[in-house]
Formats: sequence, C-alpha cells, structure tokens
Amino acid sequence: MDLKQAARERVGTVESELREISHWMYDNPEIAFEERNTSARLVEFLRSNGFEVDYPSFELDTAFAARAGTKGPEVVICAEYDALPEVGHACGHNIIAAAALGAGVALLEAADELGFRVRVQGTPAEESYGGKVDLINNGAFEGAALSMMIHPSPADVVDPDFLGVAHIDVEFHGKESHAAFAPQLGINALDAAVQAYVNISTLRQAMYPTDKVHGVITYGGGAPNVIPAYTAMSWYVRAATKPRLDELESRVLACFEAAAKATGCTYEVKPLGHTYTDLISDPLMVELYQANSTELGRPMGRGADRDPGAAGSTDMGNVSHVVPSIHPMVDIKCLPAVNHQKEFAAATVEPPGDQAIRDGALAMAWTVIDIAAGNRWAELRKIEK
Repeated sequence: MDLKQAARERVGTVESELREISHWMYDNPEIAFEERNTSARLVEFLRSNGFEVDYPSFELDTAFAARAGTKGPEVVICAEYDALPEVGHACGHNIIAAAALGAGVALLEAADELGFRVRVQGTPAEESYGGKVDLINNGAFEGAALSMMIHPSPADVVDPDFLGVAHIDVEFHGKESHAAFAPQLGINALDAAVQAYVNISTLRQAMYPTDKVHGVITYGGGAPNVIPAYTAMSWYVRAATKPRLDELESRVLACFEAAAKATGCTYEVKPLGHTYTDLISDPLMVELYQANSTELGRPMGRGADRDPGAAGSTDMGNVSHVVPSIHPMVDIKCLPAVNHQKEFAAATVEPPGDQAIRDGALAMAWTVIDIAAGNRWAELRKIEK
C-alpha cells in the first residue's frame, strides 16, 4: 500500500468538511478557555472519523485528546482554536485546527500499517494564557515521540524563529486628592505608570536587537480633576532564549520598582498566564517536512534566512523543550495583511487559506509516515529530562 497516496485520498474525502469547519470557526470565534462550541465541533468530527476521544482532557474543560492506533510510538498533532478579542481568528487558528484534523485522519491507515499511535490534541488558550503549558504540567506530552502543528502566515517557513515571552500585569497604588485644590496631598499613580513606561523605553537601548518589550496603560485614572490613586499596565517581555528572557524580565521588574519609589506609590506585579519559551525545531522533521511540502508544490524557506527580529511567541515553544517538535508557517497569500489584523482573519477563509489546510495536513502526515516507514524515531532530537 502506498501510504502517502492513501493519506492524500483520506484528506480528499474530508477536505470540504475541513474547509467548512475552518469557515465556521471564522464566523464563530471563541477566546481563550471559552472555546466550548469550537472544541465540541472538532470533537464531533474526530469521533465521526473513527477516533476515540477524551473530552474534556488533561484537566482542561475545552481540551480534547483524540486517539487512534494501538501500539508503538505516539505522535501528537496539536490543534489550536482560540480566537483573539475584537479581531477574531486574526491568527488563523481556524486553519491550524482544520489542518490538525486533516493530518490525524490522513494517518489512520499508516498508524495501523507501520505501528504507531496518533493523537490529535486540542490545545486551548494559546493566545493569552499558554494552555499547552498546563497540558505539559498535566502529562499530555509524557512519552510522546514527537509533536507538530502548522500555522498560517504571510510566508512559507519550515523552521521559524519564535521568542520566549513573559506576560506581566502591574498595578500602582497611590492616594487620590483634588488635582487643583490639594495636589500636594495626593500620591499620583499615573505618574508611576508614566515613569515605568519611560524607564522601559530607556531600557530598550541596552537590549539585544531581537528582544522586545511592549506594553499599554489599561487604566490611567477616572477624571482629570482627581489625582489617580490607581493605575494598571499590561506588558509583554520577549527574548530569544530562556536565560535572556529571565534576565530581561528582572530588568523590567526593576523599572516598575523604580517608578513606584520615585513617585511614592506602592506596586503589585501579577504574572498573566504562563511564560512561553523559545521554539526549537527538530532537524529531522524540518528536513522531511520541507521535502514533503516541496513535493506538494509549496517550497519552504528557512528561518535563518529571515529577519530574526520579526518573530512572535507561542506556547508550542514550551512543547519543543519536552518533545521533538516542528511548527512550520504556511503562506496564505495575505500580504500586505499580517497576523493579528482583521484583514489577515479575512484571508484565512479565502482559497489560499483553504489550500493551506490541505497542504499543511498532508505535509505533516507525510513527515510522520517517512519517520515511521524508515524507523527513524531514534534520529529525533534527544531531549534531556
């Protein structure tokens, strides 16, 4: 049996349904940990195609684990499906989810023939919390041989760079007073927030070019004639490696502390979700995925050839530190729109977005088939536990 051809035919039989699911997700976006209707729709598809599904799974209400195969190494295909507030599926998780379903279905014959297990793992809350970190902590990736997913993008890149990121909320507390009659009796929490912003802007000249710090004031006061007693900010701190991220985060925290001391305020730091680590792409899977994508008519660029500063972050990075992983970016012909823009969301349901589902599903499936058929499991990157 030509298992790659069987995989192609399998994807062909469900391609219209995958496209329908992607478009339905676009029309019905659900944000982090609220993906109840979305996860139920994905589970329905997987059960109807022969998967045994645990739902909920791994202690997360909107996660699921869909399994097929009875023996051998386990392959985990990650499906993301949370949307962004206000701009919906402007990161293309509708394509990610549909491609993951397609890859899972494409591997059903190969799993039995070559002796491996396949799991489509539903991974909620990538955008703002780091659901995969909870899944790691709850055992979802223990014993897995490899993990993979694809992500829509303005370019085809097999091994993109992703930065680690820490999400931080900070609050400053002062004392209100009349801003004209008795400003001397107030302690201005807005001054603290502004000073923190200036401190971090000054810090940027001492940062590595690839590292990023960006934030907003989420509450700056209630009225111009009242000294603000409370302000709040939200910040993202990004760096190319975990040690660099830890160092940069400590310097950002020092900026908050200095601002509070300078203005007489107190402050409180609240980590938001989990810290994401940088992404490590497995060399063997990169090689095989690139070859398979080329065979499908989609040559892939390399991350090393791109601007290292043009990188986001993903909790798939955390997965790549515990299981050999890849996270290729698949072009949906969206330029000048880029991820996290409404125009990008609209592009996910155009024909190039639909094509990305098929190509991503098949390239992932064929990569697994190459590894299993050649018994190349031992060539995957060794990860120290």
